[in-house]
Amino acid sequence: MIFLKTEDEIELMRAANQLVAKTLAEVGKHVKPGVTTKELDKVAEEFIRDNGAVPTFKGFPNPCGGTPFPASICTSVNDVVVHGVPNDTPLVNGDIVSVDCGVLLNGFNGDSCYTFSVGEVTNEVAQLLDVTKKSLYEGIANAQRGKRIGDIGYAVQTLCESHGYGVVREFVGHGIGRKMHEDPQVPNYGKKGNGPMIKSGLCIAIEPMITMGSPKIYMTDDNWTIKTRDGKPSAHFEHTIAVHNGEVEILSSFEDIEKTK
Repeated sequence: MIFLKTEDEIELMRAANQLVAKTLAEVGKHVKPGVTTKELDKVAEEFIRDNGAVPTFKGFPNPCGGTPFPASICTSVNDVVVHGVPNDTPLVNGDIVSVDCGVLLNGFNGDSCYTFSVGEVTNEVAQLLDVTKKSLYEGIANAQRGKRIGDIGYAVQTLCESHGYGVVREFVGHGIGRKMHEDPQVPNYGKKGNGPMIKSGLCIAIEPMITMGSPKIYMTDDNWTIKTRDGKPSAHFEHTIAVHNGEVEILSSFEDIEKTK
């Protein structure tokens, strides 16, 4: 069931997502060669709790029946697509790390992801990040009242595949509100005019997960980390949006993150 949000609920969603944006910006200040993703996780958890919220990912149940997620952010490095578990391996120059963050604030969830460059990356990797981020905004531009969910995925898929990139099928965007994951699912692929109708009050997280090579993936032994089968890098950008008074509003933000770059 799709839960359309009221004006007051959208304002609570905005507050949660602005805290996610600030958390990602705080984490971004520490992304550099020599830093571990466990250290980034500590920064994120302290910032979230200091601002009166709860890190939604910490203790999140494992859908495969394994142990709950052990950290406050997902840190997906290089060929990790999603759900990377923070660890003690230092980042090195040329890495990329996707930091996915969720918070629960005043009963509502925020969710956003940004792929950071660690030091200087190759032109090939920089283009992957650029196109993936552009595809997110193409998807958002198609989340208009009266369109359908398939229009979002079609826009993302068309742009990314035109550059020869792979679009991951197994993981998708989602509705969001009182729960982190609500209906509808929001794939990064699709056909124009297909899927549920987009209506005012809809709040969804759109999150392209795009690979430099094949879209084929696999899960590692920790039952969380998802990697590309060909070992090529993957990028991931995510915004939570609301269709509010017939207009598309981005509730999260990359503005503070990109001031620090």
